[in-house]
Amino acid sequence: MNVSSLVAETVWEEIESTCSVTDDQISILHFLFGKNFERATRIVDQRGVKRIFGEPSGRWIFQVVGESRKKEEYFCFAEHYCACYSFFYDIVNRGEQLCCKHQLAARLAACLGACVEVKVSDEELALLLSKL
Repeated sequence: MNVSSLVAETVWEEIESTCSVTDDQISILHFLFGKNFERATRIVDQRGVKRIFGEPSGRWIFQVVGESRKKEEYFCFAEHYCACYSFFYDIVNRGEQLCCKHQLAARLAACLGACVEVKVSDEELALLLSKL
């Protein structure tokens, strides 16, 4: 894990422990993630993050709205994966970013308790995951 990732993880843990975000934390995250963080905050402000829970297992995945006119929705795991084009192009292929705006939005919304919670059966969740 590089220094930027360690700093980001520390800030995320602080936000999660208080369920609030300070100006200093916003500044640090903006420095680390730039425009992706700005876009992620807009997504969170617009209630564009769903956390889909499978019952009874409690497993979950995020579904995050994109910013295009089409309002596409992307499934993602905040720390590891997103189904968007940017994740594969900028993060996996080029290594230019630590994560995409959808992952940032999911992480921020989860830390702040700002997700729209959706409960589905484990079978429905499995079906969603099979389409990734």
